[in-house]
Amino acid sequence: MQTLLMGDNPMCLTEPSAMALKCVGRLSPALLHLRSTAAPCVWRTALIVSQQEHHRTLLSRHLATKSSKGKTKGQARVNINTALVEDIINLKDVEQDMKNVIDSLKEDFNKNLSIRTSPSAFDHIIVKTKDGKFPLSHLGQITLKSPRLFVINMASFPESTDAVVNALRQSQMNLNPELDGTLIRVPVPPVTREHRENLTKLAKQLTNKAKDSVRKIRSGAVQDVKKFKATVSEDTIKLIEKQIQQMTDDVSAEMDKQLASKTKELLE
Repeated sequence: MQTLLMGDNPMCLTEPSAMALKCVGRLSPALLHLRSTAAPCVWRTALIVSQQEHHRTLLSRHLATKSSKGKTKGQARVNINTALVEDIINLKDVEQDMKNVIDSLKEDFNKNLSIRTSPSAFDHIIVKTKDGKFPLSHLGQITLKSPRLFVINMASFPESTDAVVNALRQSQMNLNPELDGTLIRVPVPPVTREHRENLTKLAKQLTNKAKDSVRKIRSGAVQDVKKFKATVSEDTIKLIEKQIQQMTDDVSAEMDKQLASKTKELLE
């Protein structure tokens, strides 16, 4: 026999009665009858059980209809209805943050990995000075004087001229800058196989950096979800974490596709 304590009204339940109480949340018609006949303390307990079971059932039912349609590497995909967990985390915001990283990666590819001659080819170069690190474009005015020659005017920051020259030489762009007062002349090198391969290495570096950003978004989202462990079932927490990991994997796979496409473009 079990004793159920509710305020000042202790109630003794036999084992069969206790088992029936655990199951009552699944029986909506029985709940209606119980509400009209049982003591208030029993009704409140049954209602709590029913609400918790209802939450789990909504998630399970949704996953049962969605996960069977798509599988990745033999594992069922998760597709949680965001409305079911919006009180825990906004999955749409997490997904958008990850997509923004992909958009930034595509922009970096377009700016920094073009084999065409343009001032934007220098955008990724960071110059180390005694005052800190700065993009090359913030220190000097870059001009394309001819199809084979860039000129960087360092009149605004002449004290950083030597640092800019060093950054150009270490940029993996096969550059040989020539210093002329506050002007830096940069002959455009021929597009050699070595130069193309260096660009593919830069593409991989940019992709790895983007993946790190996505992993940080994932970690932040998971930490936010874990804050609800005290009020949300463990199964629900695990399902949401699996959804977040799946989103991370999908974005990472898209980045790999972008990298493969850019690598092919550069080496052709």
